[in-house]
Amino acid sequence: MIEMHDVWKTYPNGAVALQGVSIRIDKGEFVYVVGPSGAGKSTFIKLMYREERPSKGSIFVNGFNIERLKERKIPLLRRQIGVVFQDFKLLPNKTVKENVAFALEVIEASPKKIKSRVAEVLELVGLGDKANALPNELSGGQQQRVSIARALINNPSVIIADEPTGNLDPDTSWDIMRLFEEINNRGTTIVMATHNKEIVNTLKKRVLAVEGGQIVRDQKRGVYGYEN
Repeated sequence: MIEMHDVWKTYPNGAVALQGVSIRIDKGEFVYVVGPSGAGKSTFIKLMYREERPSKGSIFVNGFNIERLKERKIPLLRRQIGVVFQDFKLLPNKTVKENVAFALEVIEASPKKIKSRVAEVLELVGLGDKANALPNELSGGQQQRVSIARALINNPSVIIADEPTGNLDPDTSWDIMRLFEEINNRGTTIVMATHNKEIVNTLKKRVLAVEGGQIVRDQKRGVYGYEN
């Protein structure tokens, strides 16, 4: 599903974010990416959906060669990847169903398909009764569920989540993690950057630990291993 071979990333200011990273993530895996602030986690995540490009090395995501991907092909890649952010990134003037439908409207799906698929994913994330609400009428946890529904709308092969529980209280964080587990159990690959030590240590998954731009630990059922 995801492969990196000797990937380096150096920013224009000379900062080296990743150095010599090589990993393979198989279909259906659930992988935590952990490490101290500034370790390179966000860069690692952004490379997967072509928000950043590698300075050296090769990256393949679901058959796409990220390094050589032409600009016009990026939307094709991103239709196969759902991305969930810490700060939700919802459109404030659109309802829940309009936020979720947006990705299908961009690819000019039929109104019938949009209506059916939006209803399906909103039920999956437990928001079937909130379709007409605006984001500011929802709790933080509900807004994150909308974000997850939006990420699911194109039935992606992989979901990449960057600190998805970072702005949520502990109880809500657990609700969101149970939702991610359900999505993973349906066959979707999940790669999640997180600082949440309790979640990582309780819901044992594969752990990739990043430090100084390198993968320093790769454990099948790992633990967090860093102090918050």
